Amino acid sequence: MEVAGEASRRLIRAILRGKLNMYAWAGKILHVDLEKKKIWKEDLSQKQAFEFVGGRGVNARLLWDLIKKPGIDSFSSDNVLIFGTGTLTGTTAPSSGRTTITCKGALTNLYLKTNMGGHWGAEVKYAGYDHVVFYHRSAKPVYLWINDDQVELRDAKHLWGMNVRETDQAIKSDNGEPDAKVACIGPAGENLVRFASVMNSVYHAAGRGGAGAVMGSKNLKAIGAKGSGELKLADPDKFNELALAARVDLSKDPEGMKLYKTGTAGGMEVINELGAFPSYNFKIGKVEDAYPLSGECLVEQGYLDRRVGCFSCTISCHRYCSVKSGPFAGAASGGPEYETAASLGSGTGIFDTGAVIKGGELCNLLGLDTISTGVTIQWAMESYERGVLGKEDTDGIELNFGNPYALIQTIENIGYRKGKLGDLLAEGTMRASRKVGKDSWKWAIHNSKGLEQSDVETRSAKGYALAFAVNPRGPDHLHTEVLAEFGGTPTRLALVKKITGDEKWANSHLTEYRAELIRYHEDVYAVTDSLGFCAFSSTAAYAVNPKNMAEMFTAATGMRVDEQEMTLAGRRIVTLEKCFNIREGIDRKYDDLPWRLMNEPASPATAGKVFMNSREELDGMLDRYYALHQWDGKTSWPYKKTLVKVGLKDVANELGKMNRLPK
Repeated sequence: MEVAGEASRRLIRAILRGKLNMYAWAGKILHVDLEKKKIWKEDLSQKQAFEFVGGRGVNARLLWDLIKKPGIDSFSSDNVLIFGTGTLTGTTAPSSGRTTITCKGALTNLYLKTNMGGHWGAEVKYAGYDHVVFYHRSAKPVYLWINDDQVELRDAKHLWGMNVRETDQAIKSDNGEPDAKVACIGPAGENLVRFASVMNSVYHAAGRGGAGAVMGSKNLKAIGAKGSGELKLADPDKFNELALAARVDLSKDPEGMKLYKTGTAGGMEVINELGAFPSYNFKIGKVEDAYPLSGECLVEQGYLDRRVGCFSCTISCHRYCSVKSGPFAGAASGGPEYETAASLGSGTGIFDTGAVIKGGELCNLLGLDTISTGVTIQWAMESYERGVLGKEDTDGIELNFGNPYALIQTIENIGYRKGKLGDLLAEGTMRASRKVGKDSWKWAIHNSKGLEQSDVETRSAKGYALAFAVNPRGPDHLHTEVLAEFGGTPTRLALVKKITGDEKWANSHLTEYRAELIRYHEDVYAVTDSLGFCAFSSTAAYAVNPKNMAEMFTAATGMRVDEQEMTLAGRRIVTLEKCFNIREGIDRKYDDLPWRLMNEPASPATAGKVFMNSREELDGMLDRYYALHQWDGKTSWPYKKTLVKVGLKDVANELGKMNRLPK
């Protein structure tokens, strides 16, 4: 048996002696065959739980093992949909309530992990399950009801067509459990909009990549959960001591404090002044007035009703906002977060706070990823203004930048695939631009993998440019958050110095040491997701780090690991995710950025300088990144010895049989 690290060898010996208990984890995987209406439970593999930590890591391993046939369509019955709670989800560890969903994504037809906060994950864990795996497709709409040991598929005909809020309320009412937690899709998922979200606790989204559409393709409306169990920890006193220390550190971190006060949209005016605020479909990096979209505006102008925290959260970055007056009075929803404000606001040239809140409310109720929704509408607006789309293509909507009513109507049309425009845009920018043609792909802001880019101006943030290019699901920040490259706080500067040797490399305009920064952050992010932490606690604020992650993992599970072994687990997860895409036929040419960002500078120039991503610049960073990973520079594929070194010998053997290992 090939394993990586002394800790793994200790684990195997313990398993063989039968002396290992399952602490922290619930210890069960729940399997659901939607076609046969068959439900069964399986013990979580202790070896697998240790080597892949939990959540995202175990999900990735399950996806690799369960999808053996490369090239299946994301809407195929053969796709599997996996929900995975974090190892520490349900404990007192700070901001540890996250859940990862994994499948082949509807937008890219490649590897997809998407992550959500809220309270659903902890409830499933208390019911006794770490992971829930869905197979095949139900002939009719159903939902899964979990109440501890009682697990059954129920008719969802009466729920089909309901929005997210209605679905949440109906499942709680039907089961007489007002405190149950519900993960569900809205009409967008039912209508197979390729960027449909899975929503839970009403306003918390697993948004990116279209897991909601995969759920809809299986005729699965929701998973309701009510749990009454508890988690056992190997050393509860030590764990609580460590968790409390991390909470205190997080409360002192300046980034954590900022997130509490003004949310993720805080500091937007500073980003705008730096010329790094993507606007008008990434044509412009600086606008006249970003304040109406900022977190400061939400607080100061009375839109913020309350701050909301996910399970065990000490930051409470989430907002709940409402519009009290004006044409959008009555709109109320969770958010808007930075990405929502940028994609539905500045990206579309709309700076009406009420309109953006209304747009966010619609996306949440319909179950739409606000990033892809906004970026796709931006592409359509530019196509309309260029004459590539006419009124006959937009169902009479005057789809100009800056038109809030066009935005609201188009969001609704997308969610229901209503009219020519709604049906076209529901396919996402890659497929829509290919259908429309006329060079419209040049202003379609996605890369070769097919995911719309999130709202980071990579032309002036080179670390993010590299991170977006190598992200297995496409160009976004929720795989490798690398805020440290901007410097600005003592913790960020100290981390950059630790990684590179000098804090001077905390400069987002530089390309040097970007590969080293990305490698560190992607490993940490993988473990963050797997343990169930929010990335804000470990890659935005840095109170949670590989050292105390390893200590909390050890105290919780009784499986002794150190910082190095925890980081190795992150690398094992990142490498396996890469290998899934390699098995699907992906190579280096897919590690790129949207055409516009590689060929057109943002305007106006910032501080007299014009910034742009270039092929030469990106290739240099990619070469260094692949070399650090010991992957082949020509193909981007890992060498066999690299896979064996991180504990993926069986993966190496399978890729070798397919001739997908470098020579």
